[in-house]
Amino acid sequence: MTSSLLASTARRSSCRSIATSLLRGHQKLYQKVLSTPLSSSSQLSNNNYFGNTNGVAANNKNGNLPLNRWFSSYPPHEVVGLPALSPTMETGTIARWNKEEGEAFAAGDVFCEVETDKATVDFEAQDDGIVARILAQAGGGDVGCGEPIMITVEDEDHVAAFKDYVVEAVVAPTPAAATPAEPVPEPVASPTPVQQAATTPAAAPGRGSAARLFASPLAQKIALEQGIDLSLLSPGTGPNNRIIADDVREYVPSATAAAAVPAAAAVTSAASTTLQTPTTPMVTISGAGGYSDYPISDSAREQAARLTSSKQNVPHFHLSIDVTLDSILKLRSDLNAALGNDSETSISVNDLLIKASAAAMKTVPTANASWMNDVVRVFNSVNINVAVGKSPGDGLYTPLLRNVGGMGVAGISSALSDIVNKEDSWPPSAEDCAMGTFTVVNLGMYGIKSAAPIIVEPQVCILALGAAEARIVPNDGAGDDDEIYKESIMLTATLGCDHRVVDGAVGAQWLSAFKNHVENPTTLLL
Repeated sequence: MTSSLLASTARRSSCRSIATSLLRGHQKLYQKVLSTPLSSSSQLSNNNYFGNTNGVAANNKNGNLPLNRWFSSYPPHEVVGLPALSPTMETGTIARWNKEEGEAFAAGDVFCEVETDKATVDFEAQDDGIVARILAQAGGGDVGCGEPIMITVEDEDHVAAFKDYVVEAVVAPTPAAATPAEPVPEPVASPTPVQQAATTPAAAPGRGSAARLFASPLAQKIALEQGIDLSLLSPGTGPNNRIIADDVREYVPSATAAAAVPAAAAVTSAASTTLQTPTTPMVTISGAGGYSDYPISDSAREQAARLTSSKQNVPHFHLSIDVTLDSILKLRSDLNAALGNDSETSISVNDLLIKASAAAMKTVPTANASWMNDVVRVFNSVNINVAVGKSPGDGLYTPLLRNVGGMGVAGISSALSDIVNKEDSWPPSAEDCAMGTFTVVNLGMYGIKSAAPIIVEPQVCILALGAAEARIVPNDGAGDDDEIYKESIMLTATLGCDHRVVDGAVGAQWLSAFKNHVENPTTLLL
């Protein structure tokens, strides 16, 4: 008993001695830290101890870059990163700077115009200051969200200190050059590794990689209905990066994500026949005699990805019909005469055709719908995207006309004129080009007789209008003394349909209703 008690006492004494030694060691280290001078050559300099002097957080998507300025050799300043100006924005291109170096700005002023993945958006100032240094030049290519684009100061006298300022880049260790391996005989193909590779889930591309997702109940419900993985939407635009319902509604799958499922299926089916599929090399066109490369904007890339996904996922088919324009041309002439020459509104044939397409939706509402995987959603309001362009080669945009069924022809004409003719609103903003329920593309101005347009998801129909031309047609109402043929102004209308929602019979009914409204335009008043 006595020996056991002595041994326990010795162990406690030994533990107290070790703890005392550790405490004294930490106290000495703390005193050494406090006594070390904070100079540029010190081991506790701002760059080595507190992190990057510039405070650049390249992974900060919101552009709110924390600044470690306690021991910076520069005057008080702020390194401003490129913010995420849309929910899906990963990178952006600065199209134009509205502020120059040394120029003051106030809250609400526009720093620059940024081409995002959907449209050109203004980057506005939130407070007052002076632009000391521009780090990302206009037209300099893609800039990632959070990457520094400029430096701002509060005192004009501090601008000169940043004349030669350069953002310190994080240098990654250069990997050693890989030595070419000696060729080895190709082993006999075994199905086991292929099956493992096919069944291993790949990391899904997304806007964030948080361990836990925060989403509202409505966002979770909509994502479940549309089959969208919420991890692709993180971080969200709600408070504390919470995913909200608008994030799910506005999400557009990229071409890479759209091709992920077919690619996985292809790997699974190929597992039984081959071990590895060689990558198809880029084919070089010979004899071209030179070429020119043009940069692609973020909006053009997004549109290309959207159309590629639609063409791959939507089972397209097209129906065409010839429409006589004699009656609608007479109505247009009467309406413009009633408006008078002094009126700022001039009715066009395109305005009447847009109105006729909205009227046809009342007759066949199934075409005014959207495929939702589990259900077909039919909309009550007809919201039409109209493809417009100011000049050939300038690109086409699709501004949205809301509730066209409740608008008059003059209202349609005024809405389109406001978008096309105002210089300060061209190109249209992302809000102006929001997704509608139907799209009308008029290619008649280019002399195109007919077209087979691509449906833009989640819409299920798109109407393409050809050029109006004089044709010789049978004169059905001719008497014995009348000519059996007559000349009429006609065009060809082509309806692109998503066969999952609109089959051939429904598409034919819609075109028949559209033809009736065009050839009997008084029905547009009903």
